[in-house]
Amino acid sequence: MTAGHGYELVDVEVKREPGGHRVRLFVDKEGGVGLDDLQSVSEEVSAILDAEDPVNSPYTLEVSSPGLDRPLRGEADYRRFLGRLARISSYEPVDGRRHWTGRLLSVEEGVVSLALQHESGAQARIPLDKIAHGRLEVEFPK
Repeated sequence: MTAGHGYELVDVEVKREPGGHRVRLFVDKEGGVGLDDLQSVSEEVSAILDAEDPVNSPYTLEVSSPGLDRPLRGEADYRRFLGRLARISSYEPVDGRRHWTGRLLSVEEGVVSLALQHESGAQARIPLDKIAHGRLEVEFPK
């Protein structure tokens, strides 16, 4: 579907609402997506959904970018955004804590390394299989 055009499906939400469902797709591509990209993906996905009819009730399709604070899903995302500021939460404590904010330094042997923000030189190493949620933090140029 969209991968052949350089788009990445970041997330899918399906929510029941009065009068039907809302199907929301979050797509991205290298360099970010614009309105023309979102329209193109929406038209392509609409045609597929109309032909396949996988939703058994009325629905509204929305296609959006994941935003500046996009979620990080899997090793490839952590590698792609090395150098960026991220917030990570784990399923269980790692070295006595479950939440970190810092700059992504590396991903090696299934472990994400962060330079912790506001902790003068401290680093954290969080196993990928312990990460419950990861999300980029919005940064503004200084």
